[in-house]
Amino acid sequence: MLRLSKLTDYGIVVMAHLARQPERPHTAAEIAAALPLGAPTVSKLLKLLARGGVLISQRGAKGGYALARRAEEISVAQVISALEGPIALTECVLPGVCRQAENCGVRDSWVKLSGTVYHALDGVSLAEMARREEEAVA
Repeated sequence: MLRLSKLTDYGIVVMAHLARQPERPHTAAEIAAALPLGAPTVSKLLKLLARGGVLISQRGAKGGYALARRAEEISVAQVISALEGPIALTECVLPGVCRQAENCGVRDSWVKLSGTVYHALDGVSLAEMARREEEAVA
């Protein structure tokens, strides 16, 4: 079974929350209070997402975290990659990881399948995720 980590799932929830209110930066405490997540988890996620380039961090009295680009320009694949690294169904898909890659009879199929999964995730924007979550709550 393919499964994202719980932390990545929470990261997408945090990003969707920010996508619904992109007009200003949000603090970790504010996000944690708005979502059913603990403050340490939110802080960890925000740092990872900022390091991954999908959030920006602003210091100061009016600081906090904001989307690095418009929600329509950030894909689910980018959020997952920021939290988990490259999207690949098996390690052999990643360049230079598998010593058997040159002689493997199934690697090409794994590369194709991983590409299909990546493109599906890349085809869903954060804005779409935020809308879908909003519709589910309404």
